[in-house]
Amino acid sequence: MKNMIKISLIMFLVSILASCNNSMNDLDKYFEEAKKAPPRPIDPLPEINSPEIFVYEAQELRDPFSNDLEILEEHNTEENNFVEGEGPDLSRRKELLENFPLDSLYMVGTYSQEGSYWGLIEDPEGVIHRVSMGQYMGQNYGEIVMINEDQIDVSEWIPDGLGGWIKREASIALREEE
Repeated sequence: MKNMIKISLIMFLVSILASCNNSMNDLDKYFEEAKKAPPRPIDPLPEINSPEIFVYEAQELRDPFSNDLEILEEHNTEENNFVEGEGPDLSRRKELLENFPLDSLYMVGTYSQEGSYWGLIEDPEGVIHRVSMGQYMGQNYGEIVMINEDQIDVSEWIPDGLGGWIKREASIALREEE
């Protein structure tokens, strides 16, 4: 058995050595033919499409990163409901519903008696409050200015960043039954 393995190994090595030969005739012949062949034509370069030119047109708009006093004064115009020297009564005692953001309060109904309307407001804790015109709710000094059967209108005071106030109207619609 050992002799058989030795003979197989010797035969294998002899066949490998026999296949290695110094002759490169085939390779030389291939290069000669390649040199004689006419060159292939080069494909033309692809057409380059120029990019569309973008024209920036927002340079006249307000810079969102600027805290420029002049820009803020432009914002505080009558059309933006800026009221010079006015604002919320900061000395009055805050009411319970002013502890909650306006968007977390829900109108769940109305109550009327002798021609007067009261709104029924549910706070985030699930407690129902009765409100009337002139009361305050929301964290932006929102005063109730109108109570209808389907919504409550609130007038809020928003700080403008310059020590002044901007008046903003908001409303709370009657919540649909789920």
